[in-house]
Amino acid sequence: MPDPTLYPVRLADEITRQLGQLADHLAQLPPHKATQVIARVVDPADGVLGGVTRLVSTSSVFAKIQAENGALPAEVWLALGRASNELDAIGGDLDEHRETLQHVSSRPHTGAAKPPAPAPLVVRRRR
Repeated sequence: MPDPTLYPVRLADEITRQLGQLADHLAQLPPHKATQVIARVVDPADGVLGGVTRLVSTSSVFAKIQAENGALPAEVWLALGRASNELDAIGGDLDEHRETLQHVSSRPHTGAAKPPAPAPLVVRRRR
């Protein structure tokens, strides 16, 4: 009988491999297509970032139970909890720009048009 824990480990490895492929493709896409991909990746509900955040949050709950049972150090649970909170905050920050990403990615590609004017890269964050 196959080891039932093998499938989730292989699944995690496969997802990691596919994320690498996605990053490679993203680096080669034209700007309007890359923006479409980025908008999907950072979508907090259905995107990669939202999925990773849920996975780390689930891992944190698991680690808490294991820490309470003495199987894991409490520091592991705390680190996963902090990571989950940080990812959630990052998702919130990026969600502020979701409409812009979707708008830019839905514009028809016009080919060799005049490039947009460069923008300064220093931006003040609102909190």
